[in-house]
Parts: sequence; C-alpha cells; structure tokens
Amino acid sequence: MTLTRRALVASGLAAPAILSMGLKAKAATTLKISHQFPGGTIDEGDFRDRMCRKFAALLAERSKGELEVQVYPGSSLMKTNAQFGAMRKGALDMSLYPSPYAGGEVAEMNIGLMPALVSSYEQAVAWKKAPVGRKITEILDSKGILLVSWVWQSGGVASRERPLYAPADAKGLKVRGGSREMDLMMKQAGAATLSIPSSESYAAMQTGACDAVITSSTSLISFRLEELSKSLTSGRERSYWFMLEPIMMSKIAFDRLPKDQQDLIMAIGAELEPFGQAGAKADDTKVEEIFTKAGAKVQNLDEKTLGQWRDIARETAWKDFAGKSASCAELLKLAEQVS
Repeated sequence: MTLTRRALVASGLAAPAILSMGLKAKAATTLKISHQFPGGTIDEGDFRDRMCRKFAALLAERSKGELEVQVYPGSSLMKTNAQFGAMRKGALDMSLYPSPYAGGEVAEMNIGLMPALVSSYEQAVAWKKAPVGRKITEILDSKGILLVSWVWQSGGVASRERPLYAPADAKGLKVRGGSREMDLMMKQAGAATLSIPSSESYAAMQTGACDAVITSSTSLISFRLEELSKSLTSGRERSYWFMLEPIMMSKIAFDRLPKDQQDLIMAIGAELEPFGQAGAKADDTKVEEIFTKAGAKVQNLDEKTLGQWRDIARETAWKDFAGKSASCAELLKLAEQVS
C-alpha cells in the first residue's frame, strides 16, 4: 500500500512530538528560603546562610534535580518580621527564623528566647526529643508551620561604652534584648529597651538609639558590631541568652509535595543540625577574638552573676510568660524539666 503525501507529512510531524514527550524531564519544584542574615557562599560567611545553601545543595542532589531551593539572604525577598506570617499563609516556603520573632502571632514561641532558662548547648539540644520539643512541634503544626532543622545559639552583649555584665550595670542603658521576655528582665534591672531585628542593630548603635545589643555571637560578628563597641560580655562559657533559631517550613508548601520529597526534606534538615551547632559554638570563640582585636574589653559571665540574672528572669519574664495561657505555663514547666 502506497502512503499518500499527506500521510507522510503527518507521520513526519508526529514522530518528533511523540519522541520529545517521551524524553521530557520532570519539571523541578522550586522552593524559596528567606532569612535576615548576610549572604555568602556555601563555604564562607555566616553559618546560618551557609546552612541554608548546604540544605539547598543536598536537596537538589538527592532529589536528582526534582527539588530546587533558592536562598534569599539579607531579607532580600521580604522583610524580616513578615516571614513567619508569610509561611503560615503559604506565601513563603521556608525561613531560617528566630523563634521569638514569631511571638506576636504565636505567644508560645517566646519560649525560644526565655532569659536564663537554657544555659548550655547540651541542655538546648536536648529539647528536640524531650516533651518540651514535642509540645513546640505540636503548637507550630497547628499554626501551619513545620520545624525542619533545630538550631540553638548562645549570645552575648556588645556595648558602646561601659560593659553590661551584672544586673547593676543595666541602669540607664538603652538595650536591645531580642524578645519581649528578655526586655522584661532588662527593664527590671533598670534598662530602657527597644525592639528591633538584629539586622538593624548596627544602625541603632551608630545613631545612639541603642547603648547595648544582646544577640547571638554569629550576629555580633556578621553585623560588625565590634566597630562600634568598647565592651563584650561573651556567651562562650555561660549565658542567659540562648535562642532557638530553626529552619521552618510552611505546611501548605510541605503538603503539596509527594511523600518521598517530604521525607527527604526532614532527613536533610536533621542531618544538618550538627553543622548548625558546630557553627554556633565556633562563633562563640571567634567573636571574642574579633572584639579583642578591635580593642574591646572582653569578659565571660561567672556562675554567681548568671544566677543573679536568673533570679530576675524567674520573677519577671518566666512569671509573665506562664501567665499568658495554660499552654505557655505547660511549656515553661516542661522546659524546666530539661537539665
């Protein structure tokens, strides 16, 4: 049977189309992760940015390109304080986000920077598998947020002039504490407080709006506060400032993914936790070196002084937090059980 010219043309056009459909690769799903910290590379810079980039690289590799993550440092995608609400609505996929910044929407999240409640990395890391960690996970889940990777950071105090070491030193200072609860403790000690993200600390110190900034060792380094400071109270040996600063994910974004990709995200998140903790501890030492080199006076808290801060925190921040709701009271009780 002889093929007509029309049939030949039709078969010639159809063959490439069928072939291309068969060879077409599955389109990648792209996730966006935002954070407020300075950007760098996978090997250099703020460890929190590096952690996000490592997460992106591992996810792309192990999903064989089916999942891609775009990292947006320096609040370049959206403002810092908007990120938590955006994740809850599904407008942002992921963020490495300081937990107390979410306290305005979910009061229980202020437990992640409760002054003098956590005093060591060992105690902090134990939260994840303890009842307090399970309770935090449950609360966030009900609010549309998933905890992918737990990270804790110790912090210290950078001061423009005189040191902020013991409670008696706080009187008359304008202090950035990092959470409502930290502010309550500082106010009781005699300080005035201001509420700003750590990314705005440099400008606040530079203009004199702030005399002392309490933040993580990593942020003290990344935001170059040694340029404006004459004193550092380090968080290396002990601290009343320990913050939960995890990688969070929108449940809306997570639930769109197939089970194998969900499992991959959670597995890589857990795998990166030791990297995050090592980075935080390394910066506790590095910050002392940087501030010393810049000419600042550096000192570590002793146990007696930490106890003085804890006494004030217990009567102000802890009591206020527990009084907010039965859920907050339960969280605090569970946290106190972790030693």
